[in-house]
Amino acid sequence: MSDHRIGLVVPSSNTTMETEIPAMLRRRESVDATVRFTTHASRVRLRQVNPDELARMNRSAPRCAAELADARCDVLAYACLVAVMCEGPGAHERAERRLGRASRRAGHDMPVVTSAGALVAGLRALDARRVALIAPYLPPMTATVAAYLAAHGVRVTEAVSLSEPDNVAVGRIPTSRLAGLAQRLDVTGVDAVVLSACVQLPSLAAVPWVEARLGRPVLTAATATVHQLLTTVGVDPYVPDAGRLLAGSTAP
Repeated sequence: MSDHRIGLVVPSSNTTMETEIPAMLRRRESVDATVRFTTHASRVRLRQVNPDELARMNRSAPRCAAELADARCDVLAYACLVAVMCEGPGAHERAERRLGRASRRAGHDMPVVTSAGALVAGLRALDARRVALIAPYLPPMTATVAAYLAAHGVRVTEAVSLSEPDNVAVGRIPTSRLAGLAQRLDVTGVDAVVLSACVQLPSLAAVPWVEARLGRPVLTAATATVHQLLTTVGVDPYVPDAGRLLAGSTAP
């Protein structure tokens, strides 16, 4: 039996991250009795998705890393995608180093992943250079996400903004609405679809359904984060019914 402690730095208003990420880890356990995951969270204040609150959250995140270091987690995930992307190209690497330093100062060295870096890595794993995406943010924030991906070699051909700055309200957006919006995306020439560019926007249940209908790989900030978490702890990134990215390293 291989036990893995997963540390999560959670925005205080997030109600989805601690649902979807553990759900995927339970699915992974269901197909391999030799692995077991536990999740351990520390929360950092965020209510409105705007530059000031996101910057304040980034400044507070090292405290969470120190708390999770006390739990001797095997890996830490900072899963607020746009907070990192607002700091400009390459910010996920800087954030990972910053939180890694905080955990070491607290007495425990652990690898750090971010949902921003995980999305970039996930798109590379799929060899996706042109994507369509859906985001809950106001249009300027969605444009920040598109610019960040462009700086890392991924062109966003179409971006849908749901224009919801209240993070609690984002978590209440029905997954059925997301699926309906996805069906209206123009996927001509697109290599993949980012169904949810935010870990707070509920999307996991719609991933296989949308993927089957659009005929393109579908990933989300949450599925990309789980892919990175599993890869980091040395577990094959296979999760049933979570899209092509999580089809496992031996998938065609």
